[in-house]
Amino acid sequence: MRAFYSIWVDLIVKARSQPANKNNWQFMTILFMTIIMAVDFLVLMTVFEKFVLGFSFYNLDIPMLPQALGKPMSVFILYVGPPLFVNYILIFRNRRYEILIRNYKTHNGKLAATFIILGLLIPTMLLWLGIFYNLI
Repeated sequence: MRAFYSIWVDLIVKARSQPANKNNWQFMTILFMTIIMAVDFLVLMTVFEKFVLGFSFYNLDIPMLPQALGKPMSVFILYVGPPLFVNYILIFRNRRYEILIRNYKTHNGKLAATFIILGLLIPTMLLWLGIFYNLI
């Protein structure tokens, strides 16, 4: 949890220091972190289902909706919903970020930038490895 909070504090302090983010830093930080965590969770679950278990169990079909609407809603509920909920509860509920900012030091955005880059680079590399593996 210490690393999670350190990354969040670094991101929040950096976002709040930018004049362009004066009115929307909360939305932007939770959006960035949720998207990155959702992508990582999607890749983790895909690797776990395909290579460890060999079958899929983490899916949600919404039969009353057309597929064009049901699939995106399913992805949102399964992969975006959990990180969004965790981020809100642990960081934003009751303005908890104010306490965290006092308790954790900032790294001028470097820690958050590293997390963002690695959080998107590793899944991209795994995707390319999977594509390459299927071509062989």
